[in-house]
Amino acid sequence: MIIVMKPGSQESDVNEISRVLESLGLGVHISKGTERTIIGVIGDKRVLSDVPLELMPGVEKLVPIVESYKLAGKTFKPEASIVDVNGVKIGGKELVIMAGPCAVESREQILEAAVAVKKSGAQFLRGGAFKPRTSPYAFQGLEEEGLKLLNEAKELTGLLIISEVTSERAVEIADKYVDMFQIGARNVQNFQLLREVGRSGKPVLFKRGPSTTIDEWLNAAEYIMSEGNYNVVLCERGIRTFETATRNTLDISAVPVVKNSSHLPIIVDPSHAAGKAQYIAPLSKAAIAAGADGLIIEVHPNPRCALSDAAQQLTPQSFDDLCRDIGQLAGLLGREFRYGKGE
Repeated sequence: MIIVMKPGSQESDVNEISRVLESLGLGVHISKGTERTIIGVIGDKRVLSDVPLELMPGVEKLVPIVESYKLAGKTFKPEASIVDVNGVKIGGKELVIMAGPCAVESREQILEAAVAVKKSGAQFLRGGAFKPRTSPYAFQGLEEEGLKLLNEAKELTGLLIISEVTSERAVEIADKYVDMFQIGARNVQNFQLLREVGRSGKPVLFKRGPSTTIDEWLNAAEYIMSEGNYNVVLCERGIRTFETATRNTLDISAVPVVKNSSHLPIIVDPSHAAGKAQYIAPLSKAAIAAGADGLIIEVHPNPRCALSDAAQQLTPQSFDDLCRDIGQLAGLLGREFRYGKGE
């Protein structure tokens, strides 16, 4: 349920309603818009059966919530959220680009990648340190050593760092090094892990699972937000269909659907959707045209030598060409992107 306050209602009215709700053991989420304030009620509403909330000062109306996801939904917060990651704002007018190799493989590799993507305009360096793979015999990542190399790349370039965490232990280790956690598609319904990153308070990039509906995805995001961490950015990365020409099928429609259902920012991962480098540029442009707030793209100094996902990683030159095109497209769509401003 949400409580819609009258335009011009006093802060003291909001505070008194919050006090009453909290005294009954209910959670309170306050969203202050340009015209009115909305109070979201979290918990078992049956305790309110004898409380005349609609008669309290400043209340305009009570509205039930149909969606099971409350904190992630637009009913609780009609205005779009902007997630601020150490000064880089995701969800605003400026497009955000996260780029780097699938996995951190060596000091030379990650530093070269960082310098290249920074030069083209990326604001984040991505790189896997903990790598969940289909085969237990495949390269599993450098773990903390990889995180240390990412941190060295950050000191060199000023890029923010995003890396995937796959367990509570990984969260504890990575917290010292990264600016933003990534929850990968394999862990979209690992609810214990989601609660852990929720308790951390650190911004989270939350990928959609390959067989996860949008409704299930938003409900899973609720696990992170229910721990008090509202700094969640969604990431569409393709879903599993019968098609085999690409690694996954990029669900472009997820971008406007999420924008209609949720206030959370959404970016797109064309690399994991395509699985093939030649399709990344057109999918990236389609994502931006559909309203995505940014992209996360795999870039490797020498993709043919990559230890994982070699076929879907762009060369630095291909990435630079794409960023130039995104800069031009952004202007046509009323967005901003600072191509080449990282030099």
